[in-house]
Amino acid sequence: MQRSILEAIREGEWDFEPEQIKDTMFDSTVALPGTEEKLSVLAERAKRGLPLWHSSDRLCYEERSE
Repeated sequence: MQRSILEAIREGEWDFEPEQIKDTMFDSTVALPGTEEKLSVLAERAKRGLPLWHSSDRLCYEERSE
């Protein structure tokens, strides 16, 4: 598991830079921005040490979900 920014903050490592993680290593979401569902996805990503944003995350209402 990747070390998260939250762990680094708890440990006082203020210059922490996470390792780059490819989009293929974690799932995108169809949750709409600003919804509780999207916030939950972002919180889980942060806990797991993943990037908050995925290039295939849904950006607006008009985008179709699969």
